[in-house]
Amino acid sequence: MKRVFAEWSRWLHIYLSMFSFVIVLFFSVTGLTLNHLDWFPEKEVLQEADGRLNVAWVNAADTAQVKKLEIVEFLRASYHVKGQLNDFRIDETECSISFQGPGYTADVFVDRAKGTFHLSERSLGAIAWANDLHKGRDTGQGWKWVIDFSAIFMTVISLTGLILLLFIKKKRANGLLWLVLGIGAIALFYFI
Repeated sequence: MKRVFAEWSRWLHIYLSMFSFVIVLFFSVTGLTLNHLDWFPEKEVLQEADGRLNVAWVNAADTAQVKKLEIVEFLRASYHVKGQLNDFRIDETECSISFQGPGYTADVFVDRAKGTFHLSERSLGAIAWANDLHKGRDTGQGWKWVIDFSAIFMTVISLTGLILLLFIKKKRANGLLWLVLGIGAIALFYFI
């Protein structure tokens, strides 16, 4: 039974490590970029545009009659607005619409009486995009599942590596010593 357990641990450790290699590498690199933002300066790109919507879409007497879907699809098709629709507010005189995605925001302010709008898009670059993916910010449910599966894979990889160490008599004592030293170093850095 002990041998079968060791074989399964080795199999899981090797193949889960290879299966999740890219995602583990991604989270390792973006952990570094998040911790040292000053090492990776990026220039913010701001683009602005003014335009006009079909006034009937926004000039309804009842705010519930404002054509939200038509407005959002128009902005996506005509102005290439990206990201998820984060907020769509309507008051007596104005609509404000916000889109967000990793490393990206777009805000639109619509004058309901005239149908005119001002669009402001902000892109922060590849590092900000990767950092937002690392944090799961404005990424959607699918990417949150990737983060969850990555955490599970890293946990299983770590535990199967520890299990494998326990089966190697010659390396067990030194390996456990390094484990304790690593825990101690992390605790020391935290408290300092």
